[in-house]
Amino acid sequence: MKKLGKYSFGTGDRFSHQGEAQLAGLLKAQRELGVTITPVWNKSNREHNFIHSEPTDTRREADAAVKALNYAGPYFVDADHINLNTVDRYIKPCDFFTLDVADYIRKPATPAEIKAFVVRQQRFVGTLKIPGIDEPFEVTSAWLARFAEKFLFAVSEAEKIYRHIASQKGAGNFITEVSMDEVDEPQKPLDMLFILKALADLKVPVQTIAPKFTGRFNKGVDYQGDVGQFGKEFEEDMRVIDYAIAHFGLPAELKLSVHSGSDKFSIYPVIGGLLRKHDKGVHVKTAGTTWLEEVIGLSISGEEGLSLARAIYAGAYGRKDELCGPYATVIDIREEQLPTPDAVNQWRGEDFASALRHIPDHPKYNPSVRQLVHVGFKVAAEMGKVYTDALEKNRQVIASCVTENIFDRHLRRMFG
Repeated sequence: MKKLGKYSFGTGDRFSHQGEAQLAGLLKAQRELGVTITPVWNKSNREHNFIHSEPTDTRREADAAVKALNYAGPYFVDADHINLNTVDRYIKPCDFFTLDVADYIRKPATPAEIKAFVVRQQRFVGTLKIPGIDEPFEVTSAWLARFAEKFLFAVSEAEKIYRHIASQKGAGNFITEVSMDEVDEPQKPLDMLFILKALADLKVPVQTIAPKFTGRFNKGVDYQGDVGQFGKEFEEDMRVIDYAIAHFGLPAELKLSVHSGSDKFSIYPVIGGLLRKHDKGVHVKTAGTTWLEEVIGLSISGEEGLSLARAIYAGAYGRKDELCGPYATVIDIREEQLPTPDAVNQWRGEDFASALRHIPDHPKYNPSVRQLVHVGFKVAAEMGKVYTDALEKNRQVIASCVTENIFDRHLRRMFG
C-alpha cells in the first residue's frame, strides 16, 4: 500500500508554474529544520474548470519539479475535493484522492441502514473512555441512531467513490483522504470516532481525514477563533485516531488533515507543539497562497509586472460579487477597506506587495485586498498567455517569493 509519510504538505498551484519553487521550500525545511515533508500537489475540480486546465497538467508540473531538483523521495498528485460525478478525469494522473462528502452530511440513509448500523455498534453502548481524553463519553442506541441519520449517508458516499477509484487503479495504489470540513458545524470527538468506525466497517483504508474544526478558516488569511479551543479539538481528534487505529483496523498511517491550511499562522505553533508532544503526523493543504505570491512577485518585478498586477486587482474589484460568490462562506471582505483601482494605480510595486503580502503587523497589509485577489485568479486565467508569459519572464523573482512564503511563513512556524 502506498504510504503518505508522517508529515505531508499540499502545495496547490493555480497555474502550474511554481512546482520547483514549492518543492524548494519543503527541501529547505529538511535542510534547516531537520524535518522531512512529503509534497502533495493538489488542485480542485473548481480550479481546473475556472482555469481550463486538466489534472494531467498538475502531474506534469509535479514530475518536472521532482526531476529538476533531483528529489528522490515520495510525492503525490491530489485529486482535490472530488466526488463520484467529477473523479473520472483524475483517476489516471492522480495517486491521492480527497473524497469530499461534506455535501452529503445530513442526507438521510434508509431506516434499514440506520438500524443495521446501530445494531453493529452495540458493543460501544455505555460509558466509553478514550485514552488521553479526560471526560468519558456516554453512548446510547438513540445517540447512535442520530449519528447515523446525520453521517451514515456521507460515509457510504465516500465508500462508493473509493470503490470506483480502486476498481480502476487497484487497491493500495493511491492515498485516500476523506474530507468533511466544508460545513458549518464542527464534528465532535465522538462524531469523529464513529465516522472512522463506519469507514472501517466499509473497509475504506483512509490515511488522512479532514474534519471541520471550530473557528473560521478563511482563504488566505489567519485563523479566526479560539486558538485554545482549536488546540483542544485537535488533540482530542489525535487521541480518537489512535483509538481507531488500535481498535478498528484502520491504517497505522492515519492522521489529521487541515484544509484551507495556508496562512493560519496563529495555530501553527499549536499544531507543531501537539505533533511533537504526541509524536504524530499531519497533512496541511494549501492552495491560493502560491497564486498570491505570483501576483506579489509580479508587482515588484518592474513596471510591466506591476501594471499586470494592477489590472488583476481592477478586474477582481469590478467583478467582486461574481468572484466572491463561490467562496462566500470562507472569505470576509470589508468593502470599506478596498481601495479603488484608481487608487491602486498610484501604488508603487512595494506598496502593492505590502498590501498583499501576509505580514499581519505590517502597516500597509490589507486583508480585504488579499482575500479579493485570492478569489480573483479567474481574472488572470482569462488573460491567457499574457499572464503565463509574465510568469515565465519573471520566474526568478516569483520563485523567490513562493519559496520564502512556504518555508518562512508556513513550515518554520509549524516545525521550527
